[in-house]
Amino acid sequence: MTMVEERAKRKLSAILSADVKGYSRLMREDELSTVRTLEAYRQVMTTAILKYRGRVVDSPGDNLLAEFASVVDAVESAVEIQKELGVKNAELSESRKMEFRIGINLGDVIEEGDRIYGDGVNIAARIEGLAEAGGISVSGTVFEHIKEKLTLGYEYQGDQTVKNISQPVKVYRILTEPEAVGKVIGEEKPKPEKKMWVSLAVAAVIIIAGGIIVWQFYFRPPSIEPTSVEKMAFPLPDKPSIAVLPFDNLSGDPKQKYFSDGMTEDLITDLSKISGLFVIARNSSFQYKGKAADIKKISRELGVRYVLEGSVRKAENKVRINAQLIDATTGGHIWAERYDRDLKDIFALQDEVTQKIVAALAVR
Repeated sequence: MTMVEERAKRKLSAILSADVKGYSRLMREDELSTVRTLEAYRQVMTTAILKYRGRVVDSPGDNLLAEFASVVDAVESAVEIQKELGVKNAELSESRKMEFRIGINLGDVIEEGDRIYGDGVNIAARIEGLAEAGGISVSGTVFEHIKEKLTLGYEYQGDQTVKNISQPVKVYRILTEPEAVGKVIGEEKPKPEKKMWVSLAVAAVIIIAGGIIVWQFYFRPPSIEPTSVEKMAFPLPDKPSIAVLPFDNLSGDPKQKYFSDGMTEDLITDLSKISGLFVIARNSSFQYKGKAADIKKISRELGVRYVLEGSVRKAENKVRINAQLIDATTGGHIWAERYDRDLKDIFALQDEVTQKIVAALAVR
């Protein structure tokens, strides 16, 4: 068999993808304890995967990817994993609980040696990001295969648009409570009566038009001229590369700049811990502090594809953070968000921003 033929080998598999919610925070607070807990939990997961005739494909950092020949086996394995980990977490303090999110998909994959690739794997990873901590979410294809075979309940999470997948993906949350068995919550949506159709259509047009106007004048990110890869000072790394620019201090108090700088430094540190990312060092990023952000120029000078910029506004015990992730090679915004939180939640917010960036860049 030639190399081309080997790489073209395809098969249909049930893929289980899992990661730890709030892993960056756990590592920051106690690295040794976190690593020990992760190793113990990973052993529990591996045992359950093998019990249901699956195999672990990869387990970098806090992630785990497994493959099954049967979607029923994959879901039963996931249910047992969350049950066993729930028992172990009950023995830990609230701040040290390690909760995994699990996503499962049934799809076509490319097999290369012991590794698997393709949209089937990517969708499983995206669904994992939609799952709750300690929970399981599955794609619509998985749901169709298991809904009559397992004593579980399901909650429809809607058609989800996920990165790099052309069509929306139906997602269902697994419900293990006895009272939910056999139920599918939220799948059927009531249809409006015919006599209401005209008024609803008019209202929808008004809302959409108003939304477009507000977006155009208030929220639409400014267009950014894309950079040229050929003109970069350094060749792009093989893995996603990112520079975190110093967040602007919008508090109106120069004394608060330490807070925005600290936010930037923590994000750089958290992202640097992720092996699948190439992160520009603090000193290199901070040379652009106080300067107008020319994304094209910054990307070219630092040799990165992605740039994260944002602002921080602190008032008493409240903080507002705006962040946007830009692909400098296209000039497009691939993720943007605004957060209004209590100051005491700032570390959890930093974890959330880190996870959003990792999900947006499809880092494994």
